[in-house]
Amino acid sequence: MAGNREFLNRRLHSLLGVIPVGVFLIQHLVVNHFATRGEEAFNSASHFMESLPFRYFLEIFIIFLPLLYHAIYGLYIAFTAKNNTSRFGFFRNWMFLVQRVTGVITLIFIVWHVWETRIAAMFGAEVNYDMMADILSSPFMLAFYIVGVLSAIFHFANGLWSFMVSWGITVSPRSQLISTYVTLVIFIALSIVGIRAIFAFV
Repeated sequence: MAGNREFLNRRLHSLLGVIPVGVFLIQHLVVNHFATRGEEAFNSASHFMESLPFRYFLEIFIIFLPLLYHAIYGLYIAFTAKNNTSRFGFFRNWMFLVQRVTGVITLIFIVWHVWETRIAAMFGAEVNYDMMADILSSPFMLAFYIVGVLSAIFHFANGLWSFMVSWGITVSPRSQLISTYVTLVIFIALSIVGIRAIFAFV
């Protein structure tokens, strides 16, 4: 019974990491990338997202609660799981380790980012181009955001590989190899979007 519950928890954890959390990550990166077109373009995209109907419902039930479950269960996995050398080779074991490390880094980054933006907005601050430019004017915060964004993107891309394995989408070694290259391309593409967006505020 406990084994079935853990199996379902891992399935749910994997699913939520892709839908809706992964989808939200991509959407967030795309909105931030509008900064490369200038201050007005970013502010317009940001204000459009803020003016969506049922915004608070969407934020709570589509973003924060799934993210909270994924983060809490992810921490449990990170601190209890062991590398499975008999099932995966050297490369996949390293990816297993890096997935756990980037998960912890990403969680720290998200908590800080939410504190700096969403919580600040509750107390009257406006989440706009000037806010992000001010945050990233610090070399320390610039480095922190680069590491945080790259960690989040890697965690999503590599997690996508694990999702396809655990949900039986990629079963054969060949399909898993192909998905390794596909998720690598996704990581590189989203990293370019994320890094360009960060430096657009500098």
